[in-house]
Amino acid sequence: MPGTGPGTAAAARGTPAGAPDRKRARARTTASMADVARLAGVSSQTVSRVSNGYAGVNEETRRQVLAAMKELGYRPNSAARALKRGEFRTIGVITFTLSTTGNVRTLEAIATSAAHEGYAVTLLPVAVPTQDEVRGAFSRLEELAVDAVIVIMEVHLLDAAMIQLPPHVQVVVVDSDAGDHYTVVDTDQGGGTRTAVRHLLGLGHRTVWHLGGPEGSFAAQRRTDAWRAALTEAGRVPPPLVRGDWSADSGYRAGLELAARRECTAVFAANDQMALGLLRALHEHGRRVPEDVSVIGFDDIPEASSFLPPLTTVHQDFAEVGRLCVRAVLSKVRQGRPERGTTLVPTRLVPRASTAPPPEPG
Repeated sequence: MPGTGPGTAAAARGTPAGAPDRKRARARTTASMADVARLAGVSSQTVSRVSNGYAGVNEETRRQVLAAMKELGYRPNSAARALKRGEFRTIGVITFTLSTTGNVRTLEAIATSAAHEGYAVTLLPVAVPTQDEVRGAFSRLEELAVDAVIVIMEVHLLDAAMIQLPPHVQVVVVDSDAGDHYTVVDTDQGGGTRTAVRHLLGLGHRTVWHLGGPEGSFAAQRRTDAWRAALTEAGRVPPPLVRGDWSADSGYRAGLELAARRECTAVFAANDQMALGLLRALHEHGRRVPEDVSVIGFDDIPEASSFLPPLTTVHQDFAEVGRLCVRAVLSKVRQGRPERGTTLVPTRLVPRASTAPPPEPG
């Protein structure tokens, strides 16, 4: 029928015949920066500034360039830009577990701080903390093109002689006893523990029991050592250590043992999750908190104030840990200096309703 061909329909819409075909043809062809510059009526340098997010381009010109990129299907070659600048603007993060509150919140803080600096984060979980796994993780991160690496090291590993990180990779370590060999950022585990123990002794408790974390954890060991030292300095004999695995379930199981000890009137739990399980065990045994037993946790998780009773705990500033990690690793990248040593982020006690003076004898 006359008047029903594709050219006639396109003309009726005010569109040149074959325009969709030309757009499809352009989409099939890899567009270059010069193509974008011609279509937008600007220089290639202006296109480069827009694609890299630099300032100094007026808004109207920026819109023209972005519209041309969209029409041509242009995608900036990030790999080529990275090679030209000598940086990928990506930080690799190696971690051995995402099951603990501290590691998850530290990772979140690292990602937030990195984004503020214009960097992305590539996460690489490692199931088993062995020399081969660590070496393989660094190899994979190098293939993924990262500028530096932050290692969230929950377990005793970097202080072991068998672990050697690649010397050419800029590394910052979180939560590890490796300050003599690497740049380390950590919470003041010992200081926070001593504050908790002294708070309970100051309330009049004869001693403080400890619900410790897993034996292989650096943070747990730091807190256990500081607990013993604080009691010894106060002239008190440390009672037997009871261990958990950071989980509320393990806190409950250990809490059943502590609840059965009538001489136990104060407990410092190595984290808030275990303190939660402990509170349940004490409640089931008819031990009131804080009238019969005082409980202090460590971390100050967001839910701590909603425990029953609200939990007295040691606050860790995970946001500051993440910020300092990113600042330290980017300083190493930009300046190339192999800085070593440990930076400790202060803690503070947050008193709530789970601590009080001990019950009267009898």
